Amino acid sequence: MTLDPRLLEILACPKDKGPLLYFADEETLYNPRLGMLYKIKDGIPVMLIDEAELVDDAEAARLESKAASEGISPNWQATS
Repeated sequence: MTLDPRLLEILACPKDKGPLLYFADEETLYNPRLGMLYKIKDGIPVMLIDEAELVDDAEAARLESKAASEGISPNWQATS
């Protein structure tokens, strides 16, 4: 199941309010700035700071490498 593109356009990390990387195949949203991973359960993003997972350096590197190789970019761009 993939997230509705309209929902994806407005999701932000609840901690730093920044964009996220969406890994549909892993049902996760990842904040590379903070190393926080948010799970998607039954098609619903669990955007609670207390339920986010902090990833270690190896997992952060894997996710960032995967994003780069698969062309996964942040779900939105900050405007200045």
